[in-house]
Amino acid sequence: MSYQIVIQPSGHVIQVESGETILEAALREGFSLPYGCRNGSCGVCKGRIIQGKVDYGLYNEDTLSKEDVEVGNALFCCASPLTDLVIECHEISATKDIEIKTVPCRVEKLELVAPDVMIIFLRLPATQRLQFLAGQYIDILLKDGKRRSFSIANAPHDDEFLQLHARNYPGGAFTEHVFTTMKVKDMLRFRGPLGSFFLRDASEDVPIIFLASGTGFAPIKSILEHVFFHEKKRGSKRKMILYWGARAKVDLYLNDLPQHWQREHDNFKYIPVLSEPLESDHWNGRTGLVHQAVMHDLSDLSAYQVYACGTPVMVKAAYHDFTTQCNLPKDAFFSDVFTPSTSKA
Repeated sequence: MSYQIVIQPSGHVIQVESGETILEAALREGFSLPYGCRNGSCGVCKGRIIQGKVDYGLYNEDTLSKEDVEVGNALFCCASPLTDLVIECHEISATKDIEIKTVPCRVEKLELVAPDVMIIFLRLPATQRLQFLAGQYIDILLKDGKRRSFSIANAPHDDEFLQLHARNYPGGAFTEHVFTTMKVKDMLRFRGPLGSFFLRDASEDVPIIFLASGTGFAPIKSILEHVFFHEKKRGSKRKMILYWGARAKVDLYLNDLPQHWQREHDNFKYIPVLSEPLESDHWNGRTGLVHQAVMHDLSDLSAYQVYACGTPVMVKAAYHDFTTQCNLPKDAFFSDVFTPSTSKA
């Protein structure tokens, strides 16, 4: 059975097929709603049910509280309609003209940049290029019908290959294959581009804080390289700071790259932060939680935009602390959550 959903305030109407979530239906019909993890962890897709009933699905109760449900909120990545609906949420217009498609590709190169981080370079067919916004991701389509999401780490203008940063999580259904049996020239299929983690238009007077943990550096790398490329053309110089958090020095797997950006661009600053540096790291830099390093440096974030990407714990803590303690406007926080997928997922 299908249901009709009216999205307010735009008035757009979509049809939801049996088994689809609200978010899946919106994306299928070409309407981009905000979302991050797509599994009920991050809360980016939270919106209001104005009229109708939904099955709320499986979600993290820390993300959607009982109070949220009582006032009509739902996570659109999890919720499925039980009746026709009227919902309220902010649509993202920047992606409306970008086609989401399924594309075959070939593994061109595998580069081990840390003991547990592999950079995968994918070559598309000669007649195809992927149009995407810096910061978006793709879903690798596995043979069992499952999907694994990876941010695109290269900038849109540098699209000879798609670059993905894969961390080898224990039990990872796809990443174990990457680190053990994947070979150059292997064929894959993916669907994309996806996601609402991309740079929003703002005045050059609005500085940006990029906040990354682990391989959350990947989409931020794409965004920064895109910004630096266009700076040469436009001459714009927005102030930007990257805080990259990791456990030990080896986990800053491309540490030389943001150091190079800092030398080349006087409007960019790089601050690496280690939570558990090893004695062998001989680390003299910042330590602790990466979002707390931001708060130590900048107690008032009212004039900033923040782009955070990494683990759910880091993103949630940053959003909560920045908006409640540092005056960051809630609509100035943009995030992408990396949730490891295991073989059971």
